[in-house]
Amino acid sequence: MAVQQGGYRPGGGFSKPGSLGKPGGFNKGRFAPRKEAEHRINHFIRVPQVRLVGDNVEVGIYSLQDALRMANEQQLDLVEISPTVDPPVCKIIDYNKFLYDKKRKEKEMKAKSKVSEVKEIRFTPNTDDHDFDFKAKHAENFLKDGNKVKAYVQFKGRAIQFQDRGQLLLLKFAERLADIGVLESMPKLEGRRMLAMFAPKSQKKK
Repeated sequence: MAVQQGGYRPGGGFSKPGSLGKPGGFNKGRFAPRKEAEHRINHFIRVPQVRLVGDNVEVGIYSLQDALRMANEQQLDLVEISPTVDPPVCKIIDYNKFLYDKKRKEKEMKAKSKVSEVKEIRFTPNTDDHDFDFKAKHAENFLKDGNKVKAYVQFKGRAIQFQDRGQLLLLKFAERLADIGVLESMPKLEGRRMLAMFAPKSQKKK
């Protein structure tokens, strides 16, 4: 049941959204600014006819009075969904629940659209164990934050002859990150760098 967003009030007509039992509608105090609703609902809809859609009505064009009556009978709200078409499209729904679901979906979409970055971790063929552990911890944090990690071994001068050492180091790095990162491809040489790319491993919810 709707929280009487624009419900019917004795004496005729529909009350303002949020105003039932609270003089002033959206105004929480005497000098509080008026908060406009995201959609026109109930008696705020100012057209002679509306097109009703939804599962709880027979889809079609109705007079505004009939649409308001139907909404009142279902103890729900008449909400203008598409105001730019003629006649405007409306639904008979619980407006508070509609807003809650809308904000929840927007929040989910925002979380999914978070842009991941590619963080670089640089090694040399002679990287010692202390430096290796230090960089591995950084990589773990990057992956936990949802970022990818590009690890590479930089060969300078004659060090290019130690490609096998660089490959072993990157495979060791992959083993270290196995619990939280996925090696997307085997280490490969590009110029004087041997690269390996790691992506965050999806975590199953407990």
